[in-house]
Amino acid sequence: MLVDLFGRRITYLRISITDRCNLRCLYCSGRPFEWLAPERILSYEEIYRLVKVAVHLGVERVRLTGGEPLVRRGVAGLIRMLAGIPGLRDLSLTTNGLLLANLAQELRGAGLRRVNVSLDTFDPEKFRRITGVDGLERVLAGIEAALSAGLTPVKVNVVVMRGLNDEEVPELARWTLSTPVHLRFIEFMPVGEGTEWGPDRFVPLEEIRERAAEAGELRPAEVEGGGPARVFRLPGGKGTVGFIAAMSRHFCRHCNRLRITPEGRIRYCLFSDREFDLRPHLARGEEALAEALRQAVRRKPASRLGLEPRRLMRTIGG
Repeated sequence: MLVDLFGRRITYLRISITDRCNLRCLYCSGRPFEWLAPERILSYEEIYRLVKVAVHLGVERVRLTGGEPLVRRGVAGLIRMLAGIPGLRDLSLTTNGLLLANLAQELRGAGLRRVNVSLDTFDPEKFRRITGVDGLERVLAGIEAALSAGLTPVKVNVVVMRGLNDEEVPELARWTLSTPVHLRFIEFMPVGEGTEWGPDRFVPLEEIRERAAEAGELRPAEVEGGGPARVFRLPGGKGTVGFIAAMSRHFCRHCNRLRITPEGRIRYCLFSDREFDLRPHLARGEEALAEALRQAVRRKPASRLGLEPRRLMRTIGG
């Protein structure tokens, strides 16, 4: 088993399969930046080998992230490989949704169980301001396609930013009355140099929740793979409304995850630039890789407090 020095059992891997993305979100990309050279990014075979060993050591859930994972060719083939690993209980993917409409059915057929989609606004102009492209309708179509394909639960991540989309919180919450999506409002995080994070943009969890409650009474609920979110349902709602206090209420004591960057480095914490390079161990056999994973887990910090990440979110998988 993978257990760190503080007794936390690691059962969840988030693997960034590319740093490439077809959006330029103001809280994720930063400017300027350079893409990783293709030869530096883990191959699908290396990812499979890594996940197989990790599952043998007790990992139960894997999420594929980016960048935007759907821009990498052959991603359905990777999903098919991973879905065949005995003991892997949950295989999911985080996407911006731009390419999801055309791929949802194929991904489900390959063995993907569910998706998280990033969507911060219903306003086309705000969407362009936040992401750098005109793509709101494509994202909404992707969400509908995911629901139709059975990639459920479909979770929709909303980063709340003062002066940009904070006034939309009640409207977004009401969406769950008619649509079976699981909305999660997330506090704006200062991850990476060159992004537009600032204290003037930050909206604390309690304020977000008060605004969501304008849509109706928030009653406690549950959803599969809820993670650190506190989840509620509006009366009669088909979906749920969740809240993730990424800044004001850290959940380090219960952290059960590791992140793998596109070039094969374990990142212990979203807020820490401390990393462990797995790539030299990938060609040395399964036992050597297993021991490397055990060593890496023993270096996981107790808390993110005082850590200041410099790497951009798109390069570490969120």
